Amino acid sequence: MNAPILHSRRHLLRTALNGFGYAAFAGLSTQTTLAAGRQPHFPARAKRVIMIFMQGGVSHVDTFDHKPKLTADAGKPFGSKGTSKLMGSMWKTAQHGQSGHWVSELYPHVAKHADQLCMLHAMHTDQQAHETAVPFFHTGIASQARPSTGAWSVYGLGSETEDLPGYIAMNSLNSFGGNNHGSAFLPAACQATMVSPGSSNDAPGKLPVPDLMPAHLSSAQQRAQLDLLRKINQRRLSIDEVNPELEGVIASYEMAFRMQSAVPSLLDVSKESAETRQLYGIGQSPTDGFGRQCLFARKFAEAGVRYIEIGTSGWDHHYDIKNLLPASCAATDKPIAGLLTDLRQRGLLDDTLVIFGTEFGRTPSAQSDGRDHNNRAFTIWMAGGGVKPGYRHGESDDYGAEGVDGKVHIHDLHATMLHLLGLDHERLTYRYSGRDFRLTDVKGKVVKEILA
Repeated sequence: MNAPILHSRRHLLRTALNGFGYAAFAGLSTQTTLAAGRQPHFPARAKRVIMIFMQGGVSHVDTFDHKPKLTADAGKPFGSKGTSKLMGSMWKTAQHGQSGHWVSELYPHVAKHADQLCMLHAMHTDQQAHETAVPFFHTGIASQARPSTGAWSVYGLGSETEDLPGYIAMNSLNSFGGNNHGSAFLPAACQATMVSPGSSNDAPGKLPVPDLMPAHLSSAQQRAQLDLLRKINQRRLSIDEVNPELEGVIASYEMAFRMQSAVPSLLDVSKESAETRQLYGIGQSPTDGFGRQCLFARKFAEAGVRYIEIGTSGWDHHYDIKNLLPASCAATDKPIAGLLTDLRQRGLLDDTLVIFGTEFGRTPSAQSDGRDHNNRAFTIWMAGGGVKPGYRHGESDDYGAEGVDGKVHIHDLHATMLHLLGLDHERLTYRYSGRDFRLTDVKGKVVKEILA
């Protein structure tokens, strides 16, 4: 009789539990693994999403929600105690296109696309502080780490390309919860890959993705290293027989290697025509930085990335709104219009859902020489991707203080976005800690009125 084989504690942990390293591997499964067997619940209207998130709270009453009575009653007491006074908009607003959408003079380029926009004028949210409203907009919850909208989209559908991640973000929101682009308990491959849009002043050779190109290895050396890792991992697979997490890790290394070729070439602005750079305001002030984000968003969308988030901060205009709001609008107006034009010309707008969002709006009353937070009414707009063009949904009161008709909650926005991607928000769940989680928690309804 053979003597029993004695294993070390380390060997026991490795074989019984696949080793602690394999726990990390479980979070690194790639888009290929995620996409396997993933199909939309029903025919999709949109293949991808471009989220334009303006952090800080865009003043809806000064941009897209026309309130003539607010201007007429400027200076009158406002609120139950009458301690604040109404402040009318300082900018002219006019109707545009056949839709007759009201757009402020602060957005003259976007106004030219009025007939493509679907306006939601009675948005509301549970949160009225940036630290909770930003994660609530992105994850559907304010106080805990949950998967972001982009992560749920990639988990549900995977990516259309093996050379790029399914989720890319260009506006870091780390100061607002740190999980706004994360995957939480979903596989780590669902989280966003952060890309830096750069600027015209960047030094030549600056990489848009940090640490993508290892400086100490040539391409041939990396290929040899990856081949060695593949052999080692495949030997492990021959022991485990089935280990989808490890298979995912093998593929993730390969995708990172392919990205080294795909990303720098894809984001080389110098290869774009002068007309394209002009369209987005690249190389111009104050539009260069955000113009690059918008151009890259189009290029990523065209290349098959599922969810792309771009945006800017600086919309928290508690004071000096007379100067600060025009500056924010000037930096974003031409690039956004350029993005809509480019998507439409390339035939991408029909199946790309573009969302212009913010965490909440601003009050109709003055706060010093600015406006305070208002979570009871604000405006977002959507374009392409299966929404009604030139459509107006919902209405706020005469002063833009609160929604009075067609109110849409953030959970409803999330449910509608997933619906347009072909996903049922009630069926897209993930079992974690003994419970089935979903983006909309136990709430949310699809805003069917805005569907084309």
